[in-house]
Amino acid sequence: MRWHLFRAMIAGAATIAALFVSVVHAEMPDAARMAEIIVLGELHDNPAHHARQAEWVHALAPKALVFEMLTPQQAARAAGGWRTQAELDAAVGWTGSPWPSFDFYFPIFAAALDAVIYGAGVPREVLMEQIEAPLDAHPLAAEYGIGQPLDDEQQAARIALQALAHCGAFPEEVLPIMVDAQRLRDAALADAALRALRDTGGPVVVVTGNGHARTDWGMPAMIAHAAPEIRVFALGQSEEGSAVEGTFNLTLDASAPDRGDPCAAFSQ
Repeated sequence: MRWHLFRAMIAGAATIAALFVSVVHAEMPDAARMAEIIVLGELHDNPAHHARQAEWVHALAPKALVFEMLTPQQAARAAGGWRTQAELDAAVGWTGSPWPSFDFYFPIFAAALDAVIYGAGVPREVLMEQIEAPLDAHPLAAEYGIGQPLDDEQQAARIALQALAHCGAFPEEVLPIMVDAQRLRDAALADAALRALRDTGGPVVVVTGNGHARTDWGMPAMIAHAAPEIRVFALGQSEEGSAVEGTFNLTLDASAPDRGDPCAAFSQ
C-alpha cells in the first residue's frame, strides 16, 4: 500500500505509473525475470540510473534487497518500523554518509516494501584491517576465489582503472591495495546475495556500482565460483551512449547528470 501511495505522490498520475511498467516490461529480458539473483549496476550519482533500478525492483518484486551502500548493521536497522523517507534515512544514517542523496535511493526501498534488506558494505576501518593481511588468509578467500592472485593482464587493468577512477591522486604503490579492497567488496556482496537467497528463497536484487556488477570479474563472477548453479543476471548502466567497462548480461543507457569536474575534489 505504501508503495502505491509513494508512486502516486512522485508520479502524480496512474498513467505515468502504467508507462513505467510498460517500459520496464519492454526492456527487461526473460533471463532477468527467471534469475535468482539480479544485480543492478549504477553510476552512484546518476538519478536516472536509480529511477530505473526502482522500476526494475517494482517489476521483479524481490524477496530481498542487497545494498552495497549499507553495512549489515545499518541494514538491520532498516527492518520495518519506518513509514517515511526521513524515518528510514535516520534509521540507517544515510545522510552524512559518503553516498549521494537519499532522494536517489529511497524509491528503491519503497518499490519492495516487504523485501528483507541486507547490507554488504565493509566499513572502511574494517576493510583497511583486512587488507593488511594476505587475501588468501581472509575467511571468504577460499569460497569466492579471492585468495588466488590475478593474472598480470587483469591486475594491470584493475590498477589502471583505480588510477583513472581516483584521478591519479594516489601513489602507484597504493593502487594494488585498492584492487585488493575491491575484490574484498565483491566477495562481501556475493556472500550477502547468496545468504539472502538462502534465507528468503529469492529472487534477490543487488544494488551496486557497475564495477561490482560486471560479470567478468565482479561479484557475479564470484557467485559463479562459489555456486555455479545459481542463475544470475547483471545489468550495467551507461550514460549518453558511452561504453561501460566490463561485461554484463544487458547494458542500458541513460542521460548524464551535470556533475562538473569529477576530479575537482581530488585536486583539493
